[in-house]
Amino acid sequence: MDRRQKKTLARILASGVLLGAAALLPLTGWMRLAAFLLPYAVIGWDVLWEALGSIARGQVFDENFLMSLATICAFCIGEYPEAVFVMLFYQVGELFQSVAVGRSRRSIAALMDICPETANLEQNGQVEEVDPEEVAVGQVILIRPGERVPLDGVVLEGTSSLNTAALTGEALPKTVAPGSDVVSGCVNLNGVLRVRVTRPFADSTVSRILELVENAAGRKARAEQFITRFARWYTPAVVIAAALLALIPPLLFQGLWQDWLGRACSFLVISCPCALVISVPLAFFGGIGGASRAGILVKGGNFLEVLARTDTVVFDKTGTLTQGVFHVTAIHPDHISQAQLVELAALVECWSDHPISRSIREAYGKELDAARVSDVTELPGRGVQAKVDGTQIFVGNDTLMEDIGVKWHPCHRVGTTVHVAVEGEYAGHLVISDAVKPDAAQAIQALRAAGVTKTVMLTGDAQAVGQAVGRELGLDQVYAQLLPDDKVARVEDLLRQEPPGGALVFVGDGINDAPVLSRADVGIAMGAMGSDAAIEAADVVLMDDQPSKIAVAIAIARKTLSIVRQNIIFALAVKAVVLVLGGMGYVSMWLAVFADVGVAVIAIVNAMRALK
Repeated sequence: MDRRQKKTLARILASGVLLGAAALLPLTGWMRLAAFLLPYAVIGWDVLWEALGSIARGQVFDENFLMSLATICAFCIGEYPEAVFVMLFYQVGELFQSVAVGRSRRSIAALMDICPETANLEQNGQVEEVDPEEVAVGQVILIRPGERVPLDGVVLEGTSSLNTAALTGEALPKTVAPGSDVVSGCVNLNGVLRVRVTRPFADSTVSRILELVENAAGRKARAEQFITRFARWYTPAVVIAAALLALIPPLLFQGLWQDWLGRACSFLVISCPCALVISVPLAFFGGIGGASRAGILVKGGNFLEVLARTDTVVFDKTGTLTQGVFHVTAIHPDHISQAQLVELAALVECWSDHPISRSIREAYGKELDAARVSDVTELPGRGVQAKVDGTQIFVGNDTLMEDIGVKWHPCHRVGTTVHVAVEGEYAGHLVISDAVKPDAAQAIQALRAAGVTKTVMLTGDAQAVGQAVGRELGLDQVYAQLLPDDKVARVEDLLRQEPPGGALVFVGDGINDAPVLSRADVGIAMGAMGSDAAIEAADVVLMDDQPSKIAVAIAIARKTLSIVRQNIIFALAVKAVVLVLGGMGYVSMWLAVFADVGVAVIAIVNAMRALK
């Protein structure tokens, strides 16, 4: 418990003792009233103050107003013990809610602890502790064993294991060596690392995660929006109904005013919408917290709600279903040597950070003289054109060769074929292959087990490569050789085919996936290796790049929605029954308290299951 919760608990205990003493003392008249007002003031002053504040702000009908009105009316009709006990039990429910919300927040706060306070900056042979925000891109930081990685970067020296559990939910450490990428938020377990910073703190992995989590609570699901609208109309309606219940029957049937006023007080207590107003947002908050512990960042409860209806999952290939680690597996020159072919391709691709470009540079294996390259132009979805030593070179796929009118020939090897043309003449091609992720097949099987009816892959790669990956993983449909616009068009077609109530999820990691991630019902981005544009456009981020986590995210979403429905049905059903019985005079103030606070406590306990 925090300090505020401990104070509330102390007030509850003090008020309970005072209530017991007032009930046991043989007092009458105004002294008996004073004896019960004392525990009431101890436990209820903040509720009364909040009710007055709400009235001053023009927000009259909230739970504080309902509880204040009900208990004051109970005092007016002489039901002193009931009035104090109603307020006491209400505060017990509020304390329980506060503890429950605190647990949900702590599950996400564990994620907030990934933000280190200092970085060891290495300058002029000296190491100085500075704020991570003061470290610039290109500077070198030192990370000692036991320290948390403060900024994203590349290892220059040292070998170590990193605990990535705070980011990915995975307990297995990741081994890093010179040349390995490291992301902020991980814990260095053993060796000393010298790391060159590649991103400023504001753009680092840890900053992006914190921003995603902080913004998640602001995006309400439809169920949450419904409860907010429902409470806005429901609360004044029950206050009016209680007033009518207190006034009309005595006038029409000449009944006792005190009896009908007591029924109206019970009616007010029963009608308090705490169970719904608290438990529904808490369930979504718990679902987001539980997902974050598994390395799945959901940007809002609305995306959990849509994710639970997933019927179709569409994948990008490279970096999503495959590892995105390419290697040149074949070199087939036409009229130049293998070395010349690889050199020309590597020079043209020297400025690109695409995985295929990196694999070509790795195959070349020598230092590139970028000064030899000029007039570089990226051709999205097709390749790159540039001048090398003044000679026009085109490097790209089949479509690019056709666009520039160069005759090319296919390769018998399965993989991505990269063609090279020199001054409009075909010079040969390279074949580049990418391995399927170890858990990709498991991911497809898990999605089918979860009730997903269609799995589709969209790729800009060659038809043969796409079909080979599709067959290996057992995908339902494969569309290859697609430009970014083509991917959006395919997703539009698939959305039109969606059954009523279904939802389409797109999973990708590249810059060219950002438009499709935005267009899908839910966009899922690979967070560890994914581009900034993809992560920004996505609604859900998988921090460990494992496609098998998609089925886990769907399971969490469905469990959360199930808990929300249970709470709504349970709370409304109990309140409806007890409200009718209360209006008929069959419900005492004590049972009315259970119908309000008891139902709220049960709903909160149920909502907490979303954390697991």
